Amino acid sequence: MQSLFFSTQAERIARARQRYFEEGELPSGIVSEAVFQSWARCLRLKQDPRAQLEFQPVTASRAQLALQKNRHLRDAWLADASELDAVLGATHCSAMLTDSSGVLIGATGSRRVHEKVTPVAHRIGVNFAEEALGTTAPGIVARTGKPASVQGAEHFSESVNFMHCAAAPIRDIHGNLAGLLDMSSEGMAFNFDAASVVGLYASSIENRLLVSQSTEHLIVRFQISPALLDTPMACLMGVDMQGRIVWRNAAASRLLGFAPDGGQGGFGKVDEILQSSFPELASVRGGTHSMMRLPNGLLVHVRCELQARDGHRQVFAVGKRLYEPALVATEAPPADGPEDRAPSHASAQDDATISPPVESPEPASLRDADVDLIAKTLKECGGNVSAAARKLRVSRGLIYRRTQGT
Repeated sequence: MQSLFFSTQAERIARARQRYFEEGELPSGIVSEAVFQSWARCLRLKQDPRAQLEFQPVTASRAQLALQKNRHLRDAWLADASELDAVLGATHCSAMLTDSSGVLIGATGSRRVHEKVTPVAHRIGVNFAEEALGTTAPGIVARTGKPASVQGAEHFSESVNFMHCAAAPIRDIHGNLAGLLDMSSEGMAFNFDAASVVGLYASSIENRLLVSQSTEHLIVRFQISPALLDTPMACLMGVDMQGRIVWRNAAASRLLGFAPDGGQGGFGKVDEILQSSFPELASVRGGTHSMMRLPNGLLVHVRCELQARDGHRQVFAVGKRLYEPALVATEAPPADGPEDRAPSHASAQDDATISPPVESPEPASLRDADVDLIAKTLKECGGNVSAAARKLRVSRGLIYRRTQGT
């Protein structure tokens, strides 16, 4: 007589899938809603749970396009891949990165002799979409945009019921799914909280991606502890030159009391969140941080950074001050500092004067706006470079470079 009770979760899942696929009985309380919905979608696609699963790559042209389109995502992944590989090195797990459609664009090495599926599955271009492989963690995330775990027999295909996987989404500055990070184990169940680990590294990759996509945005980092500002748990917001919040990561949403996946629009002005204007925030850069109060009453540590579109140091005109992304100090540099030295032909005397550049009526770019602001300030100071530098709180050398078009 067959036992009416099953001692392990694996046995319960195996029995639940048998009843569902053969008798149509819903697996309520046995598998997660995400897995059940994936099973249902696979059946609607006429997929066969008994069919042998093959990990087929997409066409070479589509794989190459996926690599090219997701260059920033891959760069963010590569910054963490070595560490992630080392972390997983003594475990039975490996990790992979896919684009938003589920096409694999990066993976850690496979070094375990018992692995048969992983070396084949972790090839550039393999398609992990639900339509191609049925129910898997990466397939569910690519379809729903939400974290997922699929253990053993929860996979739609019986041929991979010895696999275990957990995946987490990675979003871009528009709030769209940019890709996903997956962690898999072949033949052995996870002996740690795989969902937490993969979620942590997905957050790290996402934060790097958001920063890399935010050219000419002020990146605002904040957390209740300064030790968290450079970790995956950092709260990040992107602020444009008008002080509008254009994106925030999930950690920022949670700390502010909003839904983490609430979309990327209508965030309002940064002074409504941190009671601090754009110029004030732009002065909190480099290694320094300030204490600010959130609307919900939490006191947080705040640090900001600003990067130019070309990745080089660049001045941005904001109100009555100039900001340079690579400048750490918020005070004017010392008068005899190397950054403050003007070119040899113009630095013969400390109070050298130069003719202000011609002001353009309508600045066409941020750089044009820089030149116009310098021109106005030089005019107000009678061409005295030192006085203008002190007023703008920048170096004299910077003013010389801008007036000379460098």
